[in-house]
Amino acid sequence: MKRKFLVIILFVISSATILSAQKKNPYNLDIVNSVLYYKQLVKENPDNELIDLQKFVPNIKLDVRYATSHNFTGKPIYTHPRAFLRKPAAEKLLAVQKELNAKGLGLVIWDAYRPYAGTLRFFEVCPDSTFCASPATGSIHNRGCAVDLTVCDLNTGKYLDMGTDFDSFSDSAFRAFKGLTPTQLANRKMFEDVMVKHGFKPLSSEWWHYDLLENKKYPVTDLSFEELEELEND
Repeated sequence: MKRKFLVIILFVISSATILSAQKKNPYNLDIVNSVLYYKQLVKENPDNELIDLQKFVPNIKLDVRYATSHNFTGKPIYTHPRAFLRKPAAEKLLAVQKELNAKGLGLVIWDAYRPYAGTLRFFEVCPDSTFCASPATGSIHNRGCAVDLTVCDLNTGKYLDMGTDFDSFSDSAFRAFKGLTPTQLANRKMFEDVMVKHGFKPLSSEWWHYDLLENKKYPVTDLSFEELEELEND
């Protein structure tokens, strides 16, 4: 009985320590921003792990614009180019890549998991929830369940023509927009078909954006790429 009581006490102390490590955010959202808490969640459910796409998906190409000044903010948001997704999303993306590779095509990642700090910065620059998720709720990118991407030719490395570049805040980026060439429309349809087939949901206002269908069960997270890299080396 004493031993059982001691185990309970230790569990309460451990949980309190983990929760105390959680930092506050301006909107008082429930956010995972403690490495200890993240590790506990992964231990409880391995699907919570944020997977390094470059290591997990063969032949995948990274073009992480937010690690450069080549993005709508005009400044780097990330310290270096990395791309992570929750385990189920990474596994589905692997299936997409295999199907595209068989056609001589491959995926190019513009953005995937986005630390919550990035969402705060984006909304400062563009306070329009049509194009930038409100930090009051967080983004599906913050949950590690959204990915911005396109398709390239494996032989030439050339991106397929989809009608606009990434982060084009224009009507022509909408999926319903029909003022494109037949080739552009066909490329978008091919891309959308394979992504939907493997369990992703397209965003209506951005042809490059796809969400894992079951994303709400994953927490908004604010761990930096550096913190995730350190966990990889544990």
